[in-house]
Amino acid sequence: MPENSTDRGTAIVARDLVKVYPGRGRRPAVRALDGLGFSVGAGRVFGLLGPNGAGKSTTTKILTTLSRPTSGTASVSGHDVSTDPAAVRAAIGYVSQGSSTDPVLTARENLEIAGRLRGVSPRDARAWAVRLLDEFGLAEASRRPVGAFSGGMRRRLDVAAALVHRPRVLFLDEPTTGLDPEARATMWAEIRRLAGQEPAAREGRQPLTVVLTTHYMEEADRLADDLLLVNRGRAVVQGTPAELKAALHGDSVRVSLVEPDPAAVRAAIGRVPSLRDVVIEASGVDGVLAARTDDASAAVGAVIVALDAAGIRYGQVAASHPTLDDVYLHFVGHTFDPTTSGNTASRTDADTTGVAA
Repeated sequence: MPENSTDRGTAIVARDLVKVYPGRGRRPAVRALDGLGFSVGAGRVFGLLGPNGAGKSTTTKILTTLSRPTSGTASVSGHDVSTDPAAVRAAIGYVSQGSSTDPVLTARENLEIAGRLRGVSPRDARAWAVRLLDEFGLAEASRRPVGAFSGGMRRRLDVAAALVHRPRVLFLDEPTTGLDPEARATMWAEIRRLAGQEPAAREGRQPLTVVLTTHYMEEADRLADDLLLVNRGRAVVQGTPAELKAALHGDSVRVSLVEPDPAAVRAAIGRVPSLRDVVIEASGVDGVLAARTDDASAAVGAVIVALDAAGIRYGQVAASHPTLDDVYLHFVGHTFDPTTSGNTASRTDADTTGVAA
């Protein structure tokens, strides 16, 4: 069971955050955040998980003082983001989706300049640059121009640059987007290493808190101590990945559908009484049937028989223990699509229990 965040202090508190981007011309106003609230315990890896457009990046921009909320309040490391933004910026490191390092300068030059810009003395900036380059596996490339780095190396340097002034809270906005699988795995290891470090506690400082925004389910599951699912600017559900998955009893059944007719699929699946939380989604020539059951081995066979009898075309049929995809499906009402915050789904009338509005 995770350590209670109140025992170690609270790094971030957000209450009723609303952010409305005004319309321009024929473009309507956009309500990016709609009363979002949460808290983050110090020393935790906190994941904000949701599809594009869910409000993750807007939340990060507000917490890092890059944007002001339309209403609501937020504090980071005890400082209000609206009334004391300078103190917030001194306490945080921020890695945006795009690279922040200069491709012409060397890795070491980039880190030293980053430190100096954050008020670090020349001596400490040099010392921390050397230390961080070693910790991030970049020491041998420290005198090479950053423009010659691979994408993974440059991303690690971005994180190192955000740490050169020894912040209390590190924000990582989609840190592995665009990386190949090997580079992504390396970045995951770096994030877990940062979160597991304890020298801050020995030095009498608050441990590092990491806030991670991502649309990768696996990334959130592997890295986050605590997780908040967001959708359409609202908090859907919060807890540890293990707690969220444990809240869904039984197993999951998923079927890939080919040119599905949702009404026909619904009628066929109605003959399988062991299924619950049934969702049928159709998008062009593809679709998916997702459901939960207490006995996956029996349900899979019954689903196949029902679909075959109805002449419904399908591909892969799979059963598994609950995943974060299933958590999202249960609370939001449709399967997770990282490219959009909305989906067209058909849920049977009897299967709406527990779905967040």
